[in-house]
Amino acid sequence: MVDEVAREKWERKHAEAPPDQTPARVLEDYAHLLPGTGQALDLACGRGGNALFLARKGLDVQAWDLSATAIAALRRQADRENLVIETCVRDVCERPPSPESFDVICVSFYLERSITARIRHALRPGGLLYYQTFIHERVTDNGPSNPAYRLGPNELLELFAPLHVLAFHEEGRTGDPGQGLRNIACLVAQRRADRSSSYRL
Repeated sequence: MVDEVAREKWERKHAEAPPDQTPARVLEDYAHLLPGTGQALDLACGRGGNALFLARKGLDVQAWDLSATAIAALRRQADRENLVIETCVRDVCERPPSPESFDVICVSFYLERSITARIRHALRPGGLLYYQTFIHERVTDNGPSNPAYRLGPNELLELFAPLHVLAFHEEGRTGDPGQGLRNIACLVAQRRADRSSSYRL
């Protein structure tokens, strides 16, 4: 059953938010790791900055979000750029991706721990996960006030431990907080074919 309270919250947020469709930093920084072809998913896509970026790279892209307002904004931009993106208004907790259905999955600024195993399992052998979201150890007040929606130290690595880590970033408050990429953790990880026995829901 769709959480109507959550749906209304995100409809309001996307209706009031500026029209930002910038891709996640982790996706831009590690775009060189993307395959030349394949099926990609922008999960909990918001206005679809990641989906647009992936489609521009030539991937077959699906984008799912609970908010019809966000999906409509993505469709408009995709039409303007003549990009083919399969969009869906979808509660990803109720309907997570199917096993071995995507070559690339991108998640940014969304944290639902109950479906992380489903996300891992949705990667095909050789598939890549790009993940970026907020952490507890931050230097500004950007991001959610509810600590449940922030990652603990190295938690992103723990949530996706069966995957092979290609890149990980989490600076916290170490050193000069005025420099570097703060407030978030970023992960690029791959499902290696020779580790398929470790994938369990």
